[in-house]
Amino acid sequence: QVQPVESGGGLVQPGGSLTLSCTASRSIFSFTVMGWYRQAPGKERELVARITSGGSANYVDSVKGRFTIGSDNAKNAVYLQMNSLKPEDTAVYYCTMRYVEDGLDYWGQGTQVTVSS
Repeated sequence: QVQPVESGGGLVQPGGSLTLSCTASRSIFSFTVMGWYRQAPGKERELVARITSGGSANYVDSVKGRFTIGSDNAKNAVYLQMNSLKPEDTAVYYCTMRYVEDGLDYWGQGTQVTVSS
């Protein structure tokens, strides 16, 4: 079974930093695309950042220059480093991984990020 598991959310003040982690039950090489989505109350879920197995990354405009997505093959993990956080970054963040064997996107349970003073 493929089940990403997120960790690292929490409460942070504006301007602060958080790192979200997502670990997979299989080698990171089992996934063609890995990404982070977020959903704020009353809003649709949006793609925040995505990285391919080849290392190509892209970001939603609102986080460019502040967030960085990366992966650690040894730990079967993908990360989202979030700097200069703003109140509008408050949301539940979800990790997703596209499994190479069936082409399906598998989702984590989500982790809450709250940016508030």
